[in-house]
Amino acid sequence: MKKTLQVGISLFIGAGILYWYLSGFTQEELLEIWKNIKNVKIKWLVLSLIMGLLSHIIRAYRWNYLLETLNYHPRKTNLVLTVGLSYLLNLVVPRAGEVGRAAALSKYEKDISFDKVFGTIVAERVADVIFLLLFILLALLLQFDFIYQLIEPKLPKSPLLLIVEIVLFLLIFFWIFKVLERSHHPLILKIRGFIAGLLHGMSSILKMPAKWWFITQTLVIWLLYLGMFWVVMPAFPEMKHLGFEAVIVGFIAGSLAMVVSNGGFGVYPVFVAAALSLYGVSKATGTAFSILMWTAQTLLVIVFGLICLVLLPLVNKKPGN
Repeated sequence: MKKTLQVGISLFIGAGILYWYLSGFTQEELLEIWKNIKNVKIKWLVLSLIMGLLSHIIRAYRWNYLLETLNYHPRKTNLVLTVGLSYLLNLVVPRAGEVGRAAALSKYEKDISFDKVFGTIVAERVADVIFLLLFILLALLLQFDFIYQLIEPKLPKSPLLLIVEIVLFLLIFFWIFKVLERSHHPLILKIRGFIAGLLHGMSSILKMPAKWWFITQTLVIWLLYLGMFWVVMPAFPEMKHLGFEAVIVGFIAGSLAMVVSNGGFGVYPVFVAAALSLYGVSKATGTAFSILMWTAQTLLVIVFGLICLVLLPLVNKKPGN
């Protein structure tokens, strides 16, 4: 009941945000959004969906490296199908996919423990969080000049005063860190637990026998995610000129929207269109692009997930049953 209520509230808020956002457009702008979506060449969208499907398959093969450290050797078909199922479940209930994936694999693969399998999925998520943070860092580095232009007018003119402010900031940061380290507030304990889990996950990944294959496949997965976003841009004439900086900032905005809301529902267009507007993309074009991207990605998850849901019991059906 609690989960259902949480999902209902999340969808209600997402729908409210989307309604509020779209209500800010004039009738002409809404028609322009629809026209932009309708005129998109399907080949770019198909290429994006192929990249998305490929990322799901590679994720299944990457998962196998973690399972092998536990001396588990499941069928690759079951890995792909349970990964597809997990995406579908996550779309319905946040984080249900991780539990569902572990439960499905332990059900259809003999002598595979749910607890241990679930631990490998947590390690997977750690790797994904690390790569998202690396992409954010890359975006900050690429946009250093732009960020500096924003903060430069607020910096003190005197070098000595700037040094004093930096030292003061570091002292305050160190003091806050020490206070939080001793705190027993539930939220602080949760954050510390998350950071500890992140560090433990990094350590376990680096100790894997096939760690470089795992890291390489994680990079490929995230490059495919980025590619899914990038290849659709040429379908919009206003976005053909955009460079890599705009692509990665828009991609990160979309990734964060997926975290903030259940599957990015309601907030994905707001985040992505706002990010693209920094590079001169009109609100109508940015919204058309982001609505198209979110819809295509969501349909891929639903269709692929339903296929996996149907195939999983069929491919594991025992002879005579």
